[in-house]
Amino acid sequence: MGQAQEQGRGDSFTINCSGFDQHGVNHAAFQAVFDRKAFRPAINYSIPTHVNISFTLSAILEVNAQLQLMTSFLWLNMIWYNPFISWNPEECGGIKNLSLTTENLWLPDIYIEEFMDVDQTPTGLMAYVSSEGRMKYDKPMKVVSNCKLDIFYFPFDQQNCSLTFGSFVYTVEDMVLGMEREVQEISNTSLNLIRSRGEWVLLNIQQRAKIIIVNNNAYDQIIFYVAIRRRPILYVINLLVPSSFLVAIDALSFYLPAESGNRAPFKMTLLLGYNVFLLMMNELLPASGTPLISVYFALCLTLMVVSLLETIFITYLLHLATTQPPPMPQWLHSLLLHCTSPRKCCPTAPQKGNRDPGLTPSRLPGLKGPEVLAEKITGPRETELNGCSEPARAPQEHEAQKQHLVDLWVQFSHMMDILLFRLYLLFMASSIITVIVLWST
Repeated sequence: MGQAQEQGRGDSFTINCSGFDQHGVNHAAFQAVFDRKAFRPAINYSIPTHVNISFTLSAILEVNAQLQLMTSFLWLNMIWYNPFISWNPEECGGIKNLSLTTENLWLPDIYIEEFMDVDQTPTGLMAYVSSEGRMKYDKPMKVVSNCKLDIFYFPFDQQNCSLTFGSFVYTVEDMVLGMEREVQEISNTSLNLIRSRGEWVLLNIQQRAKIIIVNNNAYDQIIFYVAIRRRPILYVINLLVPSSFLVAIDALSFYLPAESGNRAPFKMTLLLGYNVFLLMMNELLPASGTPLISVYFALCLTLMVVSLLETIFITYLLHLATTQPPPMPQWLHSLLLHCTSPRKCCPTAPQKGNRDPGLTPSRLPGLKGPEVLAEKITGPRETELNGCSEPARAPQEHEAQKQHLVDLWVQFSHMMDILLFRLYLLFMASSIITVIVLWST
């Protein structure tokens, strides 16, 4: 008892297990098998060893966009046949399966090609062997694997990381890889057993076989594609929602009267607050690449700067109109008359001093009513009826013409304010819609 001896059963060896039912398993009975652990278990070396593999992904611990790494936890399953281990269960007290320490057994040198860390598999693991020589070895693995990440659609991105299993030493002439379970079963089991509720969600797992040639040697490989998706709710609440609120407030600030002088300081405060917001949220953004959300933030910042420049331009026009209004060009006066009186197809030529009864500056906010202008224009006529001298009427007419010119420039400033505001809204809406469409594709 206790020695492995050949039996007349083809190409297999049978363990003499007499007495196992009375005295337990004798270590010496497997000593001959243990002594052969340095060699591939094959009676005929021209026949390759078939190793079936599968795994169960139980956690996605981290995805590092800067280092292009995915950290996951999985259980690797390997099954193969060892022809030097077999016994008759009837002679061994009905024992059909045994567990043996892997330190005394030959193990397939299966590795993951994308592995980027030291293997931290615990020692002292056990392998299960059946009476027919079927070996089953399961080991837990914390896998830090290289993954080519595309973060353009961050935070609504999906990634497809690969795990390539193969042998480091044995070619296809010595070892052939196969699937222990269907890939759909592996995917469903991983989806049901995954424990992490972190940033990433497992979508599915796909698989394909591949043979690579290295130095005229062919190696068998099985590639698993792990599709994962990021949970975007954290970034939507902390990045997109505050940014959208600040841009919306900036757009609503156009309703502040430009004459009051409060619009420009308000917009500068918003712009400063937006820059502080970007600095605080910079840690949430990927450190490498240029995601679409960075383009969105740059676009929002550009819109706020353009809005401030528009406010500065309108404030300058109003200041110029109320202090030293220049003469209004003929074409600008005609355009202003056409815009303020759209029902007139052929506007009449303006009178001296650019006075025209068709202009209604009182329709725009912040402008004086027509009765004030009429009062200033009819003032000289009343003076003439009262018998005032010609030198007394001249300053009053000059003042009336100057006031009317001020009203024209103020009206032009408000018209430009409305036009630029509409262009601002059009550009903002088209830009945001474009970003949303890109995110949804």
